[in-house]
Amino acid sequence: MTEGTTSAAAEGADTLTRLEQEGEIAADYLEGLLDIADLDGDIDMDVEADRAAVSIISDAGSRDLQKLVGRDGEVLEALQELTRLAVHRDTGDRSRLMLDIAGYRAKKRTELSELGAKAAAEVKNTGEAVKLNPMTPFERKVVHDAVKAAGLRSESEGEEPQRFVVVLPA
Repeated sequence: MTEGTTSAAAEGADTLTRLEQEGEIAADYLEGLLDIADLDGDIDMDVEADRAAVSIISDAGSRDLQKLVGRDGEVLEALQELTRLAVHRDTGDRSRLMLDIAGYRAKKRTELSELGAKAAAEVKNTGEAVKLNPMTPFERKVVHDAVKAAGLRSESEGEEPQRFVVVLPA
């Protein structure tokens, strides 16, 4: 191994260790919240796309966990921000941690990928830009990735909370 390869490998290991630490801090924080709310759930931690990813899952049916998702994921978004703040408090670093509860984000990611692919197909057929409805940053990122995978480009326009994706012709 060359010195550059060795330092790159060490940097990758350091990043993985830091992200795993973020996941541990987040899991401890979320377990405390579950205890306070008297909700059952198991915590699953992973590292995906250079982010710590934490999921709360339940074997006993996810009806109770749906309270933590809220309407259109609003409670989930708030809990994610609180969890990121807890990680920041302990590490001093800004976290990009992703939280999923009862598979809500995984299901949403699939739906949004399909939406992005359909919009890209429409743009390819008509040659005209397509504007989508306002979305959260997470939702826009998934759509941008799907459009890019379809070989087109997209942009976000507007101001929060009315920011939306525009799929553009090639």
